[in-house]
Amino acid sequence: MSDHTHPNPSPQVPLPGPPVEPPQSLTDPAELLPAYLDYYRATVLAKLDGLSEAELRGSRLPSGWSPLELLKHLAYVERRWLRWGFLGEEMDERTAWGDDDPESGRWRVREDESPAHVRNLFAEECAHSRRIVAAAGLRDRAASTGRFPPPAEPPTLSWILFHVLQEYARHTGHLDVVRELTDGRVGE
Repeated sequence: MSDHTHPNPSPQVPLPGPPVEPPQSLTDPAELLPAYLDYYRATVLAKLDGLSEAELRGSRLPSGWSPLELLKHLAYVERRWLRWGFLGEEMDERTAWGDDDPESGRWRVREDESPAHVRNLFAEECAHSRRIVAAAGLRDRAASTGRFPPPAEPPTLSWILFHVLQEYARHTGHLDVVRELTDGRVGE
């Protein structure tokens, strides 16, 4: 089965071939962290390519989460850490934690949220994050509002990006397992 990737996670612009890891020549963390985030964003989308809606909404794991729920979760990870966290945008709990079901505490995708809708949400949040990162320095501290109200010391952008990157790496590994259980596809 062929992988299709999205350099700017957008369901409208598939490109042939697997996601490409950033060049080994990158040494500046201000370039390296965003490049690796884009690599993992594209890898997540590539792992979902070719799955039917039933496979995207179904679970292969005892914990019960679905690939589509994971994608929505990652969209909200971007929102919580960059918009609400770093910028300090005003958000209510539902806006910041819209991937969680308040009753079960689990990730959720409503029936009226199509796979295309969730992919577009993911693409929009990734685009917001890219703009935020491009306009800031790695040593800049997050706003003292939103996710990080006083007295907590807000983290730096570099800490936030590293945290988001490790979350992507972990969840991409989860999708490796789900994809192998679904159709036997393995690899990056």
